[in-house]
Amino acid sequence: MHLRLLYAVLGVLLFFASAIAEPAMPSEQVQEKLIKTCLLTLNDANLTGNYTVLHAKLAKPFRTQFNPDKLKAGFKGFADQQIDLSVVAIKTPVASTPSKIDSRGVLQLRGYFDTQPSRVLYELDFLVSEEEWKPLSINVKVRPASEK
Repeated sequence: MHLRLLYAVLGVLLFFASAIAEPAMPSEQVQEKLIKTCLLTLNDANLTGNYTVLHAKLAKPFRTQFNPDKLKAGFKGFADQQIDLSVVAIKTPVASTPSKIDSRGVLQLRGYFDTQPSRVLYELDFLVSEEEWKPLSINVKVRPASEK
């Protein structure tokens, strides 16, 4: 009787351990929320020059590597050109490749917002950090809509 209970407990523990080790793919709605929240937080940082909120929302490995001043330097081109990404709030992201979770547990979201006259392209990586998906890498470009 005790051996069966032990096996049952071990089975439950293994189930939860595998669920923790391999995060589930978030729904399309959650992916859209992650994309927009990340880009709009970046936009606020670029427009105000204050990168502390963006920094606080990053995954721990990203926060450790880049302090607010390094983020500001990294996105200096956007800030200098006063690029406003707020249009993404009312648009739907278009995936350029299928979303996936790689072997490291990193959620990779690639795509663009079909905006005019320029298109907002993004390559965003998210990691479960402090029990929620948080940005691990942010790569954003604004290109003429005629360029793909």
